[in-house]
Amino acid sequence: METINWSGLTHPGRFRKNNEDSFLATNLNGPEVLLLGKQGSGSLESDGDFIFAVSDGMGGANAGEFASRIAVDFITKRLPQSFRLGAIGLPQSYHEFLSELFEEVNREMSSMSFHYEECRDMGATLSLCWFTPEWMYFAHIGDSRIYYLPKDGGLKQLTHDHTYPGELLRKGRLNERQQRTHPEKHILLRSLGGKSDGIEPQFGAVGFETGDTFVINSDGINDGVWDRRLEELVRNPPRLLAELQPADRLVKDSMEESGRDNLTAIVVSIC
Repeated sequence: METINWSGLTHPGRFRKNNEDSFLATNLNGPEVLLLGKQGSGSLESDGDFIFAVSDGMGGANAGEFASRIAVDFITKRLPQSFRLGAIGLPQSYHEFLSELFEEVNREMSSMSFHYEECRDMGATLSLCWFTPEWMYFAHIGDSRIYYLPKDGGLKQLTHDHTYPGELLRKGRLNERQQRTHPEKHILLRSLGGKSDGIEPQFGAVGFETGDTFVINSDGINDGVWDRRLEELVRNPPRLLAELQPADRLVKDSMEESGRDNLTAIVVSIC
């Protein structure tokens, strides 16, 4: 019987007063949606599906903080309507639901941005992972990230950074170092709400096995932690960090190296 372990943490960083990041950990068991704590474990066979998400908001005043909360709150509101998807077991059912979910969040943010001055140009990223007994389905928009660390080693970024340097990286015209220092790295080409003409989320699925790990994080983590270091912190952390939860390691290490932005990480392992 496969067990899912998770840890999550969000922090405003060293210099910002507000935290515009939000994260969500939920268990979908029948018609009930259970909000989970910052760390824990459960059974994928008997406890139902598990959904984890990270959102990074943007906008003036407190609009960014509000935007990321809207994104994750909408997930919990809609999940009771989708509990039968697990019984259906069809990948397209998850894709359709997640597509509708992202569209609804986008419409809500756009409406609030239009009607309320304090929400003007409000927007957010959203990276979501839905774990079933055999598959992880994901949906993503923006520059938060989802990583896959298979049990046999290595690290793969499943999601695309929806930024101009992110596109150049995918085309092989930039390397990781050049992407990290690019002057336009924080300008989003796609997001929920904001000024985007069309959201066009990225969807995908991974058939996982025991020993695999997934990381969901906001871009503040990547400002201080390179991909190679991220894998090291998850798999083989240095002695001084080994006793911390995996998400805590990522936040602490990134804050010490940078900490200029809000920092959020969720680490999910299959045992």
